[in-house]
Amino acid sequence: MIKRHIAHMLPGVMMLLLVSNSVFAESIEVTFAYIGQADPNPLLGVQQGLDEANLQGQFLNQRYKLDIISNENMSKNDYSKYIAILTSVDSDTFTKLTESLPDMPIFNLSLKDDNLRTSCIRNALHIIPSNSMISDAVKQWKMKKAESDANAYAWHPDFVKFAARDLNKRFKKSANVEMNDYSWAGWAAVKMTSDTVARTNITDPAKLLTYLRTELIFDGQKGSDMNFRETGQLRQPMLLVENNNIVAEAPVRGIAKPPTLDSLGTLNCQK
Repeated sequence: MIKRHIAHMLPGVMMLLLVSNSVFAESIEVTFAYIGQADPNPLLGVQQGLDEANLQGQFLNQRYKLDIISNENMSKNDYSKYIAILTSVDSDTFTKLTESLPDMPIFNLSLKDDNLRTSCIRNALHIIPSNSMISDAVKQWKMKKAESDANAYAWHPDFVKFAARDLNKRFKKSANVEMNDYSWAGWAAVKMTSDTVARTNITDPAKLLTYLRTELIFDGQKGSDMNFRETGQLRQPMLLVENNNIVAEAPVRGIAKPPTLDSLGTLNCQK
């Protein structure tokens, strides 16, 4: 009876501790910049991530903001106040951004080009899976189900495992559309950043970049510990979808060899 009573009290005690600690914690304000094209999905995901970061931040005295920068104003904008740049742009624009802001984390939320990975741009963080990751996932599945016409995706609105159901529900409620690969990528970029800030109090872009490239362990509601390769690509499981139904996950069990996440996509830089 006593143990049950204590267990019942623990969530309330933890919340009180968080609120108490936030009173004494130094106030932190974190601002992202978003540069994007016509597709609204990455931005919707970013906004979902910000809403959740600010909900958590209430208890940690942290606030998260977003500036949306047009392509026309991109080259003349002052980026000194941002912790990271979130992008859904063309390949040339992305490359120019990484070159002009070498110590700033530049998140890629939409480009699947393999050459952006093999060129190993030191400040590029590719959340969206590459073309080679997609093709490797499909190849693995066809080794098991040769007749399948499935394709591989980073996310699907019917994914329910690992609290994915809750994320899909939250997103659908706030955005009024279903979460897809690009909105998941936007959410994930903000989530891994805000979790890092909450855990470490890092607000310097260069230090954040180093942490994300070398120390990140991120779940992302996919059930695997994800981190970045030397190529800047986020290691991650993929969903195999046929006729809009999830039929399997990749790495495909029994086909992929350990370490299984490294069976998807290019691992190394061009020599």
